[in-house]
Amino acid sequence: MSDESLQDRYAPETKCFGCGPANSKGLRIKSRVEGDEVVLDWTPEPHHEAFPGFVNGGVIGVLFDCHCNWTAAYHLMRKAGAASPPFTVTADYAVKLRKPTPSGGALRLRARVVESTDDRAVVESTLEADGHVRASCRGRLWRSARAIRRSSVGPM
Repeated sequence: MSDESLQDRYAPETKCFGCGPANSKGLRIKSRVEGDEVVLDWTPEPHHEAFPGFVNGGVIGVLFDCHCNWTAAYHLMRKAGAASPPFTVTADYAVKLRKPTPSGGALRLRARVVESTDDRAVVESTLEADGHVRASCRGRLWRSARAIRRSSVGPM
């Protein structure tokens, strides 16, 4: 896989608040494949804070939701031998905020599929800052009948 993000490669016109490259006011995450994980490096800005120095928990939830969707979509695409990822939706996800997440530097999310069928995937993910796991997530995501196209709305 190239260094190009999954979002830029498969859904550059997406306007999703979390992962849409075409949403100038969104988080515009960039999920990349590294071995058997999908990783995300993202740096919060002051307007992503709950209070000075710490990232808002809702923003953390959006990061996990979108990143886990892309992890599931990529996995299901490869499993099916498809040319593009399926459209996926979140069935449920649970976020554990383990420690406050500082906003003064880059955050790294790591995600991997831990269970899957032909149309569903369970993804586990962690969020790291300053060398420590600050939050974790486990989500169930489903494939819909719709395929992602370069002009579609993305996996959300």
